[in-house]
Amino acid sequence: MKPPCVLTVAGSDSGGGAGIQADLKTMLALGVHGMSVVTAVTAQNSLGVQGAWPLPVEVVRAQYRSVVDDIGVQAVKTGMLASAELVEAVAELLAGTDAPAVVDPVGVSKHGDSLLADSALESVRTRLLPAATVATPNLDEVAQLTGVRVESEGDLRRAAGAVLSYGPKWVLIKGGHLTGDAVDLLTDGSEEHWLRAPRHDNRHTHGTGCTLASAIASELAKGRSVPEAVAAAKEYVTGAIKGGFALGAGIGPVDHAWQFTA
Repeated sequence: MKPPCVLTVAGSDSGGGAGIQADLKTMLALGVHGMSVVTAVTAQNSLGVQGAWPLPVEVVRAQYRSVVDDIGVQAVKTGMLASAELVEAVAELLAGTDAPAVVDPVGVSKHGDSLLADSALESVRTRLLPAATVATPNLDEVAQLTGVRVESEGDLRRAAGAVLSYGPKWVLIKGGHLTGDAVDLLTDGSEEHWLRAPRHDNRHTHGTGCTLASAIASELAKGRSVPEAVAAAKEYVTGAIKGGFALGAGIGPVDHAWQFTA
């Protein structure tokens, strides 16, 4: 039988730790068929992003239509979209697709390199987030989009409310940059789910956000509810972080195949 099909709309990471490459590895590990729309090409390694080149809107739109119109899709995940034009085009495509959408509003890389033009922020707020079934910003992206700065676990609820005001059905505020346990807050504005996991002392965490969002999309494609999908994805990414390994001279990637090698 055909497995559920999940589409990632994101940038390429030449180092293989994040972006399209991380998304497809995650999807394979979780038993779904991964498909891709490349939005940008990056020159990237364990030390950072040395260059990024967004693709033309018509190229992104053609890839999306080619896959969705023929194969179909049970969930979509978005990552690096780079420009306002690409954000708006992808938001329009998502709005016309009958499948849950997980939006990872990628703003900066693990190394602090910008992956989203300042001019695209308003398009993310007003066009992309309203199309999201689940939005998965980290704390830097929350600050970038809403101005809310999270200093402690007690600030997560306020951050979630600020992101929800832009229209996603659910928001997952990732508290991985805080101290203590890795605590995330999932909410739709009425119900809350607090997800906790032990913090692993491992600096090799490149691709964590991409991996988590792709895992959520994969679980949604299998028919799980949003809370169920996020809980399963949290468990998967926690194991992947624990298994993160050195690669090159900088920050290595998480281990997408940890379930098979543990």
